[in-house]
Amino acid sequence: MVHAMRATDRLLNEMAFHDAQALSRRRYFAEHPEALAVDEDRYLDHETWIRPALDLLGDVRDRSVLDYGCGHGMASVVLARRGAWVTGFDLSPWYVAEAQERAQVNGVAELATFIQASAEQLPFRSGSFDFVWGHAILHHLDLPRAAEELARVLRPGGLAVFCEPWGENPLLEWARRRLPYTGKQRSADEQPLRRRDLTCFRQQFREVSCQPFQLLTMARRVWPTMPLQRPLQIWDDALLRRWPSLGRFCRYMVLSLAR
Repeated sequence: MVHAMRATDRLLNEMAFHDAQALSRRRYFAEHPEALAVDEDRYLDHETWIRPALDLLGDVRDRSVLDYGCGHGMASVVLARRGAWVTGFDLSPWYVAEAQERAQVNGVAELATFIQASAEQLPFRSGSFDFVWGHAILHHLDLPRAAEELARVLRPGGLAVFCEPWGENPLLEWARRRLPYTGKQRSADEQPLRRRDLTCFRQQFREVSCQPFQLLTMARRVWPTMPLQRPLQIWDDALLRRWPSLGRFCRYMVLSLAR
């Protein structure tokens, strides 16, 4: 009973946090509706992991894709433009509303459906989806419950791809807690994923693989206009290729979960 109450409180806190974000955005879009248009290249390249992570899904044309914790719905638009049948869900009804408006503005409303739901109790039949896409969502969840539900709704042979903040670098964790930087917004209960958190996914999925991103280039988070991004990216690629174990110290991890 106590655990259930704590879980309910956590979900309510998460909903309130994301509702506040979405309502703030909604006021902006009311004055600037043109901002709902999705520039695909800008979205895919706004972080170094987005484009390669989305490409892991491969050809999504005429396939069912779940946008897991869809938030603003930009990924849903990109996936629909690629011919997927997209279902997006989010805990925040205001983010669901934004995603619906964005799909309408971008001409893909007939390919995208959005509902309010919790990742820990998905309202979909087993085996409903060929693919699942998620960005910065798992670290907000009760992972064992989420992993079980995720495996249930993904069809056998399906693939889920998630981009998640990674928490194995103690210096980075100190910076996340202590340093101010642009766009720093964290809910009270979220925690970056760590290696131990992958256990529940390995119990549910046939194959779990991880690809790290931003070792030296994580500096762009506190210095977005830094002039050395390209050289640092070259160093990142070389270091991670030569010593893959350094990946544990990266800022983000792309998880591929094969059902």
